[in-house]
Amino acid sequence: MIVLKITFWVFLFIVFYAYIGYGILLFILVKIKRLFSKNNREFQDGYEPDVTLFIAAYNEKDFVAEKVKNSLELDYPKDKLHMVWVTDGSDDGTPDVLKQYPGVEVHHLPQRSGKIGAMNRGMKFVKTPVVVFCDANTMLGRESIRRIVHLFSNPKVGCVSGEKRIFSKDKDSAAGAGEGLYWKYESTLKKWDAELYSVVGAAGELFAIRTELYQEVERDTLLDDFIISLRVAQKGYTIQYDPEAYAIETASANVKEELKRKIRISAGGIQSVVRLSSLLNVFKYGTLSFQYISHRVLRWTLAPLSLLLMLITGLILALNEGIFSFGLYSIIFWLQVLFYLSALLGWYLENRSIRLKLLFVPYYFFIMNLSVFLGLKRYLKGSQSVNWERAKRGK
Repeated sequence: MIVLKITFWVFLFIVFYAYIGYGILLFILVKIKRLFSKNNREFQDGYEPDVTLFIAAYNEKDFVAEKVKNSLELDYPKDKLHMVWVTDGSDDGTPDVLKQYPGVEVHHLPQRSGKIGAMNRGMKFVKTPVVVFCDANTMLGRESIRRIVHLFSNPKVGCVSGEKRIFSKDKDSAAGAGEGLYWKYESTLKKWDAELYSVVGAAGELFAIRTELYQEVERDTLLDDFIISLRVAQKGYTIQYDPEAYAIETASANVKEELKRKIRISAGGIQSVVRLSSLLNVFKYGTLSFQYISHRVLRWTLAPLSLLLMLITGLILALNEGIFSFGLYSIIFWLQVLFYLSALLGWYLENRSIRLKLLFVPYYFFIMNLSVFLGLKRYLKGSQSVNWERAKRGK
C-alpha cells in the first residue's frame, strides 16, 4: 500500500501542477523577477515596418465582406498594410468575391492541400519583414496590428501572439461558457509566461513572425501555429504576447462541435510533442523547455492519464481505508466522484438546453481531457486529416 500511496500522490501532483500549480509557481517567479530586474526589452516607439496580413481560407465567402472591412479599418498606415489571401480548394466563389476588392492580393489553386499547404505556398508571395496570420472568420481589434508590430521593435522578439477572445452571451452553452473561461485563464498564463521569458506557442487566430524566420512546415502538420511559433523560439528568439491585440470569434455552437475541435487540437498537440522532442532538453533550452513542459506537454500527455489513474488508485486506497470512513483517501475519492457527477449533470442539462454555468466548468474540463485520449487514438491511427474541418460556431 505504501507504493500505491506514493503513486497516487504523484498522480495528484501532476494533475494539480499541470492545471493550477504551474500558474501559482509562474506568478511567484514573475514577482521575483520584477524585484531583481528592470524592464529592459528595449521597445521603440514609432516602429512601423511594412506588414502583410496573411489569411489562408477555405470556402469563406460568407465572411469575406466583413473581414475585408475589418482589415481596412485597422489602425495602421494603409500604404504599409498588405493583404494576402490564399484560397486553395475553395469552390464557393471565395476567390471571385475577394478579387472585387482593390488592394487585396489573391492566390488561388483549385486543389485543396490543407491550411499548412496553403501557408507554405502563400509565404513565397510575402515581401514584408513582418507577416501577421489570422483566420477569415475572426475580427481583429482596431489597434491589434500596431500593438503586435510594436513588440517587434525589440530585435530579440521573433514571434508575437495575440489573444483569442470568445464573444459571450448571457445564455451561452457549456461550450461557450467553458471555452470563454478557459481562454481567460490561458491569457493570464500567457502574460506571465511572456514576462518570465517567452510564451509557449501562439494562437492561430492571430499571431505574427518575422518573415525571414519562417521555415516550411511538414505537410501533415495539424497545429501549424504551434509548430511555427516554437520553431522560431528554438532559434533563440522569444515569443511575446499582447492581450490587447486580439481576434474575436463566437464560441463553438455546442459541446459536440467543441469536442470535435478539441480532438483535432489534441491529436496535433501529441504530434507536436513528438515533432518538437528536442525542446524537451532543459539543458539546451533552459527556461523555454521548463515553460513548454509545464504549460503544454503535461496537459497533452501525463495530466489526462494521471486523472484516470488517480481515480483508480484512489478507489483502491479508499476501499482499503474504508470507503465510508471519511478518512483522507475516502474523502478525496468522493470528491472525485462528485466532480464527475457534476460533469455528467452538466451534460444532461446541456442536452436539455438548461443553462447552469456552475456545472459547465467541470463538464468542459472533462471534455478537454477526454479529447486528449480521443486525439491520441487518432494520432496513432493516422486518421486525422490535415484539411481543417471547422467547428460550427454559435450565432
